[in-house]
Amino acid sequence: MTSNGHSRLSELLKHHEPELLAQWVQEQKALLRGGGRAEEELRARCAAFLAGLREAAQGGVTDVSGPRWGAVRDLLAETSRSRSLEGASPTETATFVFSLKKPLFALIRRELARDPEALARETWSATELLDSLGLYTAEVYQNTREEVIRRQQAEMLELSTPVVKLWHGVLALPLIGTLDSARTQVVMESLLTQIVQTGAGVAILDITGVPTVDTLVAQHLIKTVTAARLMGADCIISGIRPAIAQTIVHLGVDLAGVTTKATLADAFAVALQRVGLAVVPRSK
Repeated sequence: MTSNGHSRLSELLKHHEPELLAQWVQEQKALLRGGGRAEEELRARCAAFLAGLREAAQGGVTDVSGPRWGAVRDLLAETSRSRSLEGASPTETATFVFSLKKPLFALIRRELARDPEALARETWSATELLDSLGLYTAEVYQNTREEVIRRQQAEMLELSTPVVKLWHGVLALPLIGTLDSARTQVVMESLLTQIVQTGAGVAILDITGVPTVDTLVAQHLIKTVTAARLMGADCIISGIRPAIAQTIVHLGVDLAGVTTKATLADAFAVALQRVGLAVVPRSK
């Protein structure tokens, strides 16, 4: 550090930036994907990072969360997000920052070899700086992955709760898998939206693919039936297997006001009757 307490990192970068850039890119070549174009993109990204680092380090390197480091954080965040979406591992992503240590420390040792005290201070300062920036990169990577997972989970929920129009005025919602609170909300929203859009008077909730029915699942079903009724549609629950019927009775769940059927075909026949239709054999 200089006499005013500031790091000499900015000065070192100013005088040795091209050399440092070449060495840093060389350190990362083993992780490149995409050939020459990827190397060009990496070089441009590294150059932008070193330029931002040089500017930010002019006022000290102790607090990378301050506004002066905003441009550096933005560049690291964009790098981390893009690498995460490309399928890079956390180690590969964090290497973008940590791989700078080797050439940077070599530069510091060479330039400050005659001043052991300054060498120790600058090495420690640079270590803290790169560690902080590397941890920030890893944090953004993790947040990006979690965001992708949440989005995929939401998409899977939507795909796993399709509302099917069986006939004019008749909808069916086949449920497969566990029915928890989050999924119940998606089920309700999907069903109510389709009731409004189609003007359906009957909705069939088919639970053939639901492995078990406990008190919580039964409550979710009742809530969905109640919400559909408030929108003017009757609900029929199909897929009531013997084991599920026994479980519902054992739990004391009251489904007295809900029409239930063993199969989706039986429920569809009842739904057609409620809308004034029937399936009859074709006359020969």
